[in-house]
Amino acid sequence: MKFETPVQQACYEKISTWLNDLYEEVYSPPYDMPVFVLPLGSATATVEVLPWGTTEAIISTWSYVVTGVEMTQDLMKFLLKKNSEMQFGVFSIDDDGDIRFHTTLVGSTCDRDELQTSVTSVLEAADKYDDAIVQTWGGERALDRTI
Repeated sequence: MKFETPVQQACYEKISTWLNDLYEEVYSPPYDMPVFVLPLGSATATVEVLPWGTTEAIISTWSYVVTGVEMTQDLMKFLLKKNSEMQFGVFSIDDDGDIRFHTTLVGSTCDRDELQTSVTSVLEAADKYDDAIVQTWGGERALDRTI
C-alpha cells in the first residue's frame, strides 16, 4: 500500500478495522491505493483516505449515483433541492458529468460512529436516488454501469 504521509497511513489503519467490524462486505481494490469499496443494493461506496497537507488526512466517501445522464436544468434543480434536505452529504457532478453523492471527514478527529454515519449516508442516498433519477432523467445506476 502506498501512503504519502504517516498521518494518512495511521488514518487508513484506524478506519480499516472499523469498516470491517461495521459492514459485512468491505473490499480493497487490487491497486495499491488506500481505498475501500462497500456495496449496498444498487449502490457502491468508495472510501478513500487522502493526505491533507503533511499533518492531516481526510476520509472521502462517495458513490456514483447515476452516470451517462443529460444534465438538464430540471435535474440540476432537483439535485440542489435535495442537497438542502440532506442531513449528511451532498450531490455533486464530476468532470464527466456523472452524478455522485459524497461526504468528507477530518481523519484525526473521526470516530467510529461518525465514519458509520458517513458511509451509511452515502450508500443509502445513492441506493435511494439512483432509481428515481434514472426513471425520470435517464442514465445508468452504478450497478448497471460497465467500466
